Amino acid sequence: MRPRPALLCFALLIAHGAYAASGPASYDAAVAKSRQRWQASPYGPMLERILPPGFAPEMLPEPGSPGAELTVRYCVQCHNLPNPAMHQPAKWPGIFERMVARMRGSGNMGRLMTDMMGGLAAPSDREARTLLAYLQRYGQQPLDPRKYPDVFAPENEAFRLACQQCHVLPDPHRHTAAEWRSVVARMQRNMEWMNRVVGSKPDSDEPQLRVNEINAFLARHARR
Repeated sequence: MRPRPALLCFALLIAHGAYAASGPASYDAAVAKSRQRWQASPYGPMLERILPPGFAPEMLPEPGSPGAELTVRYCVQCHNLPNPAMHQPAKWPGIFERMVARMRGSGNMGRLMTDMMGGLAAPSDREARTLLAYLQRYGQQPLDPRKYPDVFAPENEAFRLACQQCHVLPDPHRHTAAEWRSVVARMQRNMEWMNRVVGSKPDSDEPQLRVNEINAFLARHARR
């Protein structure tokens, strides 16, 4: 059973002018219509596995800003909506440059990339600058071990091992303790999603997060 295409679907409609009004009703309608188009694409199953689902437009920093709007308009054309905190600011330019090249039909996959991007939209140079600045502004702020020397303590190994699998260790001061619990729960779902292929079920041998230990470290240093 294929996972349900989520945010990546409706961006195809943006490129064809079918996504207009904002709000839950129009968004749901766009997803329903675009799902039909996406399911017909031979590349759908591959693209929907690039990023995990679960990060919605309203969860973006400054959701009504030009940067957030451009993130939804362009990034979701090929995969689920990315969180700017996926990468630290210094890493975003190289990734973004590669993504823009692909949206413009070039990049590292030759004719396949041209076929996959056919009919989709690409940002103008001005939009690209705005979008990159937004991603960098809200990128993941790396943990400074000089501020949190206990990060290397044995009881905080779960935090180190889990988080740095996908990105730099985050600065605990980025969120409150309550916010961190929500973030860690979402990261747990993401890891479960990434640890299996389409249609497979949970495996008892999958790495298990020691959530209580991770939350305990974050809560000690969280923003008050």
